Amino acid sequence: MRVIEVPEVEPVASAWVDGTAVTFRFPDPGRRLAGVRLSQDVRIPGDLLDFHRAAPGASDRPAPGPRDGAGDDWELIVARPPVTRMEYLFELRYPDGGAQTVTDPGNPVQVQGAFGPKSVLEFPSYRPPRWLTANAEPGQSATFEAPAGSLDGAIAVRTWAPAGTRDEDELPLLVAHDGPEYDALARLTGYLAAGVAGGWLPRLRAALLSPGPRDPWYSANPRYARALAREVIPALDRRLATSVRIGMGTSLGGLAMLHAHCRYPQVFNGLFLQSGSFFCPRFDAHERQFPYYPRVVRFVASVLSRGAPRGTANHRDRPVPVTLTYGAIEENVDNNRLMAQGLRARGYPVAWHEVPDMHNYTAWRDAFDPYLTRLLGLVCG
Repeated sequence: MRVIEVPEVEPVASAWVDGTAVTFRFPDPGRRLAGVRLSQDVRIPGDLLDFHRAAPGASDRPAPGPRDGAGDDWELIVARPPVTRMEYLFELRYPDGGAQTVTDPGNPVQVQGAFGPKSVLEFPSYRPPRWLTANAEPGQSATFEAPAGSLDGAIAVRTWAPAGTRDEDELPLLVAHDGPEYDALARLTGYLAAGVAGGWLPRLRAALLSPGPRDPWYSANPRYARALAREVIPALDRRLATSVRIGMGTSLGGLAMLHAHCRYPQVFNGLFLQSGSFFCPRFDAHERQFPYYPRVVRFVASVLSRGAPRGTANHRDRPVPVTLTYGAIEENVDNNRLMAQGLRARGYPVAWHEVPDMHNYTAWRDAFDPYLTRLLGLVCG
């Protein structure tokens, strides 16, 4: 895919909601483009994503900011999806066959994600978490590498604690897969700092685990679970006095945390799993190209069977409290519902919550309060 500089245009309102419809507009002075297509993950059918030339005079619509000369613009109108915010990009197509994917030049609202920035359209019903604007000290951090002999390497760890905390202070420990990304893209330690300062979270620490080679490690890998339970957690225990542990992860990281718990049930006292990649053939045949799909499917099936989860050290569950959150229409919604029901059938105290968003860090951030807040209060006492 070649990269072509997008011509600078005067910023205009290029995406807006009008009742039950969402309108997108992309300016094309000089008619340099052969087409524009919306890139999105809110399940708008593919045959509805191509823009069309806006009819001359379309700028007379009562919308916030369409330009004069609308005949040079591309326009797309779609039904409003059942979410409170949507992330999107524009795919620009050129007459010579070239293409380029860009953020919306007329929309200043963007969000960073695991694969780069996206434009964001927030619907009137969206409300960001109040803790984002809380006045709280950032806390204190330390970094080290925990040995991971079963992985032939090490796992980078960054710990966080409220300011003034001593290593010998016995506190709950929140262990987060994809920890640096959770912090950078979902402000995890900002949430913890705000909650501790405000008194609505117990005083606690966090251990942010770097993912390393994420796909092979987090895909129900027994070697990774062994490294986490037998090497990383003991290394943390040698450094920090800990009362209880809560495991946390999203997507494959959520799967890996549940897998580690099933193999080593004494390690965690609670689990917070967001949009877990609990693949099963019934809902996730499209994931078959993922190289570790068979391993994930075998583990998930063993949990849902109500027999001993595959590869567990013993044949008894330790039904710790589990909270699951996931987007109401994301791809993982069905396998998360199934996993929640399966864990409940095994005797786990399970709470699951569908949020009006998708598979992204903002959705996961927005679910911290009240759902992670409730779990921490329950497990930490």
